[in-house]
Amino acid sequence: MRVLFDTNILLDAILCREPFTADAAFLIRAVGADQIKGFVSATTLTDVYYVVKRQTKSAEMARNAVTDILAIMEICTVDRNVLEQAILSNQSDFEDAVQIACAIALSLDAIVTRDVSGFTDSAIQVLSPNVLRNQVEDAQN
Repeated sequence: MRVLFDTNILLDAILCREPFTADAAFLIRAVGADQIKGFVSATTLTDVYYVVKRQTKSAEMARNAVTDILAIMEICTVDRNVLEQAILSNQSDFEDAVQIACAIALSLDAIVTRDVSGFTDSAIQVLSPNVLRNQVEDAQN
């Protein structure tokens, strides 16, 4: 399954944000084990760097977080076409619209996010971390 990871999932794992850490870490390990093909938008990486640096007060930790993501995830380019599709969409949240447009541009299977309600008009399937984790675990059995 080819899945776009929303920023909140990565931050949950990196910053150990409970009670979300376990599902987020499981999904990231599943990407590393080639059970899921993971994607992130280019804008997600800048957001991860900013939030990790702000919360940890460590530029090194922020760089390491981005480096670790780059090591296992594919990058969805945020170009003019993606931005135009996002702005023309019915999404009320522009950041979510960009995520959806990225996923559509690469014909991905799903988006995983804790903010499922923010992706109401998505043409791509939107899954909570727990639902995707259950799917991965079911596929293993």
